[in-house]
Amino acid sequence: MNIWIINHHALTPDMSGGTRHYDFAKELIDRGNKVTIVSASIHYATYKEMREYGLNDFIVENIDGIEWIWIKTPPYRGNGIDRIKNMFSFMLGANRIIPKLNLAKPDIIIGSSVHLFAVLAAYKLSQKYKVPFVMEVRDLWPQTLIDMGISKWHPFIILLGWIERFLYKRADKIITLLPKAHLYMEKLGIKKEKIVWISNGTSIKNFEYTEKFDSSKFNILYTGSMGIANDLSVLVDVANALKYNSCIHFTIIGNGTMKQGLIDKAKNLNIENITFLDPMAKSEIYDYLHSADLLYVGLKNLPLYKYGMSMNKIYDYMSVAKPILFVSDIDENIVELAKCGFVVKNPDIENIADKIKEISQMSGLELEILGKNGYDYMVKNFSIKVLCDKLENTLNEVLNDKKNI
Repeated sequence: MNIWIINHHALTPDMSGGTRHYDFAKELIDRGNKVTIVSASIHYATYKEMREYGLNDFIVENIDGIEWIWIKTPPYRGNGIDRIKNMFSFMLGANRIIPKLNLAKPDIIIGSSVHLFAVLAAYKLSQKYKVPFVMEVRDLWPQTLIDMGISKWHPFIILLGWIERFLYKRADKIITLLPKAHLYMEKLGIKKEKIVWISNGTSIKNFEYTEKFDSSKFNILYTGSMGIANDLSVLVDVANALKYNSCIHFTIIGNGTMKQGLIDKAKNLNIENITFLDPMAKSEIYDYLHSADLLYVGLKNLPLYKYGMSMNKIYDYMSVAKPILFVSDIDENIVELAKCGFVVKNPDIENIADKIKEISQMSGLELEILGKNGYDYMVKNFSIKVLCDKLENTLNEVLNDKKNI
């Protein structure tokens, strides 16, 4: 198969963040397929431009066998009008530039909904080349924005709702990262058999690690986004509650809208047992994951999680066979299913602090068993190889259905 993936924010391992489509592409290529990824190079979290375009409005690179096309888009910060302009620019740029590149005709095109305009670009390209169109739903737009407090009657929300329904109906198949998203889509008239769940996951890493932490301390690590949903103010408060315990240290790696506020809070409270680090390449983050004693995840129980969750960081955590502390009262989380750590449903600060003290006193063997549980569960259910089996089968099914029409 010759597969095109249109994902505005697809990342390579030298960038910070999830590398879902890079990982899938590598695996698909190893199986004899050809993969082209179309994205833009302004990083969605740091807002930094990751490529130099000069006077060009696109770049074509070969990255580990993947034909990667970067579309130049205007800079933006935050979630205001400039971001919307950036989305439109990517959509228009992809539809304008890709047909001029004399690429080999694709067999199938996947559009990934980091935002719906990227998926709309994929649909238009599928129409131009007369090939099947698969929609990948990473987040439920516009429902996620509504759940975050934006009125469902806002003109932009109404526009997104129209585009969402338009794309659902025209997709030959819908891939969702959320295990219960079919419950949402069925309300819009989409049949369940059109929907397939292919979660996030991670590659199995087999290489040497460099120690990053003081091994005399019990090191707790969080990596990833620092937004409202991640509820990291709780972790800073826990660090404050344990700041006189010289044996426990917290590290937070990443970026996001809440980061500076968290840093200021820690400084105002004179918390010295917490360290903030900037985002780093995913290829570097594994040294920190492997060096930690406990890996942290916290989530607010927001309405958007009623359709499930698929967080890259949890699968990355599992891949290094370390125990996980999950702080949230959302239903059915993977840490409980995999028996790979600890779940605190009541986000009371003293309660969490007591749990961490308890964990820090556990034997290395007890923690190792929990970490191995997570690793084994990930390999069986959420390794890139397993997930790519589902993806390849799904794409072949779509192509076979088209041939039989």
